[in-house]
Amino acid sequence: MGRGAARYFGRTGKLSLVFGALLLTSGSVLAASLEYAVKATYLYKFVPFIGWPSSSFYSPDSPINICVFGKDPFGQTLDQAVAGQRIEGRALAVRRISEIAASAGCHIVYIGASADRAVVEALRGQPVLTVSDAAANQADRGIVNFVVEDNKVRFEIDEHAAEQSHLAVSSKLLSLAYQKAK
Repeated sequence: MGRGAARYFGRTGKLSLVFGALLLTSGSVLAASLEYAVKATYLYKFVPFIGWPSSSFYSPDSPINICVFGKDPFGQTLDQAVAGQRIEGRALAVRRISEIAASAGCHIVYIGASADRAVVEALRGQPVLTVSDAAANQADRGIVNFVVEDNKVRFEIDEHAAEQSHLAVSSKLLSLAYQKAK
């Protein structure tokens, strides 16, 4: 092989490494965005399977507010997922909140892995479906806790916490919840 060919293959070899690294990076970004697209879908798909006390709504036509506490991993994905959706005559709305006091009016509060877990405790007992993201500590988990296992998004449900928050969880949703093998 001549010098020109060696230089050519040397450069293309480096280019291959760069493109390979980009593909791996974009693959993990794609996987993460798919994960949050699935979680966004779950957030609004939970709604028909949860019963809130009527006092949770200001009026019969008040929207169901899905709130994201802290850093928002969804971007526009969640907004797009709920756009135009109505469940039992109520529109779905997405709000981003940064304080626990701002959670007033939220029916579902998503608490990401990077958020302050004190919000779970602060909302305990209120008629709010708290949804946490892979909380390892039992005390940090919301009523619903997302778990990613074998590249699949699953969820656990704490029935006792739901009862304490005066929320009725449908048996259909409970049957879909992930149960860890003991």
